[in-house]
Amino acid sequence: MADKHGTIPHSNLHGDKAHHKVSQNSASSATDTQQTASLDPPHSAANIPDGQYSIQFTINRTPCNLNVTPNMILLDVLRHQLDLTGTKKGCDHGQCGACTIHVNGQPINSCLSLAIAHDGDEITTIEGLEQNGKLHPLQQAFLEHDAYQCGYCTSGQMMMALSVINDADIAEDDAAVREAMSGNICRCGAYKNILSAIQSARKEMKQA
Repeated sequence: MADKHGTIPHSNLHGDKAHHKVSQNSASSATDTQQTASLDPPHSAANIPDGQYSIQFTINRTPCNLNVTPNMILLDVLRHQLDLTGTKKGCDHGQCGACTIHVNGQPINSCLSLAIAHDGDEITTIEGLEQNGKLHPLQQAFLEHDAYQCGYCTSGQMMMALSVINDADIAEDDAAVREAMSGNICRCGAYKNILSAIQSARKEMKQA
């Protein structure tokens, strides 16, 4: 869960690693598969350990090269290898939306996707939303409208909300937004404020 209840840790808005260090228990399942990530040029085939494959993708506008095994889940790679802990593991079955990220501009549940399938993709996590060190209008709107309580689902809520705003096929009325966001669960029940934040951010983004 988030570090403190009643107020959202800033790490859920910025993806600040300091407030979301992976616990020894949560990381234990990935200990024997954890590999070394690198922003350096791709490793040569001779340096790739047996049973692993070298993949390359762009993560939050930064090229990334790393070795993975075929069974490694993208969410675990983000959290345990790349230390991008703003993306949360909730249900681990693709039913809560806490792990939502963007791949090639589309929202996905990262807990259901194999990392090896994303060679060459462009990936954006909550850490990639800020613009020139400033909060994205959607992040700012979540702050201003108190669209969170414990904050655990917030990064997934915002990633999905941004897709909803950018999708021309989704109507802008409240009912359509609620339907589009229905796959993102908030156990604290902050849905009314989440909706207000989304609609406020939409107006701000149109004016930008």
